[in-house]
Amino acid sequence: MPALESIAESLHRDLEARTAARDRALAHARQLVRACAHAIRAVHRGDREQAAERLAAARTLADALRTDLAAFPELYYAGYTQDALKEFAEASIVAALVDGGDLPTPEALGIPASAYVRGLAEAVGELRRRVLDLLRHGHSPEVERLLGVMDDIYAVLVTMDYPDAVTLGLRRLTDIARSLLERTRGDVTLSLRQQRLEDALQRIETQVRPSA
Repeated sequence: MPALESIAESLHRDLEARTAARDRALAHARQLVRACAHAIRAVHRGDREQAAERLAAARTLADALRTDLAAFPELYYAGYTQDALKEFAEASIVAALVDGGDLPTPEALGIPASAYVRGLAEAVGELRRRVLDLLRHGHSPEVERLLGVMDDIYAVLVTMDYPDAVTLGLRRLTDIARSLLERTRGDVTLSLRQQRLEDALQRIETQVRPSA
């Protein structure tokens, strides 16, 4: 059956190409996740240069995924690919917000809305980590700024009332973000009260201290 043999050869070529693209995508996705983790770590250490280098590497990998899988949309929108792009969104958002810069858009990052909004949700956890690091040194305007940013992000997340099949699990991440926001607000409030108490005690001590 010559026709069947010809069809089989065509099927083999197509499936081999898809398999090769999938293997490359898996490798790129793993590298992308690692680069994003290193970028976030550098952000928390205050190493802007290292963070920028890692984010640049992550962008190259994200662009490679998009380009390499242009002919295979089912692979581009597969879970492992979208999860890696979500990590890229999170790292880019965290770096911008901690530095006080402009928030990158989905278009600027070249990623789908579903990956971006999930990265935005997960950025709340990293912002909480930053707030707690700052609180170790006392209450500050930067703590209040980051808490406000977390609040703004959550206010946006609750408007994304779309099916999980579209947002790929955003509802659960939004619930987590709400919990993190409430806990962080409690930590900040406690820190502020403690600092006010310490300031008051310091003033009293100064007033009652015998003059030399």
